[in-house]
Amino acid sequence: MIICNGVELAWSEGSVAELVVHLGFPQKGIALAINGEIVPRSAWAVTTLMAGSVVDVVTATAGG
Repeated sequence: MIICNGVELAWSEGSVAELVVHLGFPQKGIALAINGEIVPRSAWAVTTLMAGSVVDVVTATAGG
């Protein structure tokens, strides 16, 4: 299990990139943190999510 944006999800170990695709997030305009640490997009494919990870995905929006 992981927690993504406050929701508990059944997730076996996999990369951040796989999670983003699995959950249908856009490929651009998002930022991601694991356990409070920002993960650069360049590291998503090699960063593995472990059970108990807390993931926060933030989507950029236009406007002010």
